[in-house]
Amino acid sequence: MKLTADIWVSAYLTRLRLTDIPAFVVRRGDGTAGAVLVKLNTLDGKAVCYQRSFDLMSGERVWMVLSEGPEADVDASIAKQSSFDPDLWVIEVEDRQGRHLLDEPGLE
Repeated sequence: MKLTADIWVSAYLTRLRLTDIPAFVVRRGDGTAGAVLVKLNTLDGKAVCYQRSFDLMSGERVWMVLSEGPEADVDASIAKQSSFDPDLWVIEVEDRQGRHLLDEPGLE
């Protein structure tokens, strides 16, 4: 059974909070079926944006890099995605160590 976007986001934010990793919702999308982007801000002027994709080889849902580099460039990429997807969620994670927990079990 697939979780709704708002339940997934809530669970993800809770998991981050329990690990003392600051995160917040930058853009709230559709509660049931909105796609989710996760922006990792390493607080040094750089960022990475992840999107969930379907891996045709394994049949698994995986987190892939949508864009990375200077934070302004990543923000521009997110703005472009937001312009043609009104249901999109954007979560910003702030961690100097680059932790985002997307590679942990249960977040696929």
